[in-house]
Amino acid sequence: MISIATWNINSVRLRADQVVRFLRQEAPDVLCLQEIKCAEHLFPHEVFEAAGYAHRVVHGQKGYHGVATLSRIPLREIARHDWQDNGEARHIGVELLGPGQGLVLENVYIPAGGDIPDRAANPKFGQKLDFLARMTRWAETIDRPTLIVGDFNIAPLDCDVYDHKALLKVVSHTPLEVETLQRFADAHGWVDLGRKHIPAPERNWTWWSYRTYWQEKDRGRRLDHMWASPALAAQSRAHRFVEETRRWDQPSDHVPLVTEFAL
Repeated sequence: MISIATWNINSVRLRADQVVRFLRQEAPDVLCLQEIKCAEHLFPHEVFEAAGYAHRVVHGQKGYHGVATLSRIPLREIARHDWQDNGEARHIGVELLGPGQGLVLENVYIPAGGDIPDRAANPKFGQKLDFLARMTRWAETIDRPTLIVGDFNIAPLDCDVYDHKALLKVVSHTPLEVETLQRFADAHGWVDLGRKHIPAPERNWTWWSYRTYWQEKDRGRRLDHMWASPALAAQSRAHRFVEETRRWDQPSDHVPLVTEFAL
């Protein structure tokens, strides 16, 4: 059995201790991080080396964005796609070399898209849609069992948000974003592991705003995802979201997801 986790950590240097706490508690074989918010030379390698994650691939840059994949299993980097088409560090692809050999693991951080769901009024929204279009063209060419994980910044189903009607015009849940993400899903026949193992309409949220969580209002959205090629999805045995991390001191606004595979 191999376990793979994903987590938008919202600054890996600020929350390195929390990542280690999660690694010790849940013991995934591989952890994909998004929004690491640091250049590669500033990544806290020594912290994760000491925790037993000797294999690390980092695609970072100064400021925001950035992704990293940490592993107890040997791996090799195979791709860094610029789906944003502007040099932002938002993707890293690796191949596992030890147990689970040959599994391709794609770690992605899709742009949030700004506040206005209109390409003309808000260029960031257009960038998000274009990012998804480039991902879709890539997905059409996949010829190996692949797992893509990360912060997709879209809650696709009505039950993936606390109030479907209230959020229809809010970026992350607009019909246009949902349709665009569905085209990506169809391009490879991806299986949404979150909904394979926690079927709709069960509550399965991964993000809560800093502005409302402290009020204990359960206004969540399912923005983080783990999607697998059909053959790989058939080998998934369990999936969970680790909500307790959202209640830790100075937490990320996202929580980790973990899927176990019989490989």
